[in-house]
Amino acid sequence: MSLETLSENRSFGGRQGVYRHASTATGTEMTFAVYLPPQAEQAEVPVLWYLSGLTCTHENAMNKAAAQDHAAREGIALIFPDTSPRGEGVADDEAFDLGQGAGFYVNATQDPWAKHFRMWDYIAQELPDLVFDEFPLDRAAQGITGHSMGGHGALTLALTLPETYRSVSAFAPIANPSDSDWGRKQFTAYLGEDRAAWAAHDASLLMAEKGYPGEILIDQGTEDQFLDLLRPEALAQAIAARRQPAMIRMQPGYDHSYFFVQSFMGDHVAWHAERLWDAV
Repeated sequence: MSLETLSENRSFGGRQGVYRHASTATGTEMTFAVYLPPQAEQAEVPVLWYLSGLTCTHENAMNKAAAQDHAAREGIALIFPDTSPRGEGVADDEAFDLGQGAGFYVNATQDPWAKHFRMWDYIAQELPDLVFDEFPLDRAAQGITGHSMGGHGALTLALTLPETYRSVSAFAPIANPSDSDWGRKQFTAYLGEDRAAWAAHDASLLMAEKGYPGEILIDQGTEDQFLDLLRPEALAQAIAARRQPAMIRMQPGYDHSYFFVQSFMGDHVAWHAERLWDAV
């Protein structure tokens, strides 16, 4: 796959780059960002994937999560993918929570979405194959995190592919989309009416079924304006029932914004770095 460099900037001794390529999975051009810490100039480094939420592109977390400083100190790379296919001819919806910017990290099976909305394959297969060929990254040391819709994606990918993702965390994830208006609408559109197809993309249901072989870290603000849609209590119940090693931190006074994400990003990067360097 041919990779086009859109920008590269020095950042905390490392390099923040933005790149574009033609995706086979989505049938569109896709843009993503990679932060390489200074340690990547000497050897391959562990990787932390960051999946963003509704309406976001690769830019939101790259610019607002304040992650590069922490990643440079810990010696791990960051990858910020886009949240959906985009462009002329790609299906969309007037609502902010469906269509472009709202891929929900699934492979759509229903028209008009099925042609391009294959974000599961893009994140789990195609983009890793590209970045591990192009950058000094250690494929055996991958972690994943994300915010809101991206937290949903991080948890479902890690619970499904624990051999790939050696560590997982989330910021205010959509934790039980099958029983939330942030989920039922999108799953019906992308996957159809059969709720059995939804279960593979619901962290609470996956936790009850599979669990995860390592620890999980989740931060959630108590003043999150979308708390009823996120349903952290459903995931907490599944974690407790399974006796899953996990830390769910309800952070007093924090909302759903990137001010919340920034506040705890250092904790998450350090959490992943400790586990990923152990995997090297």
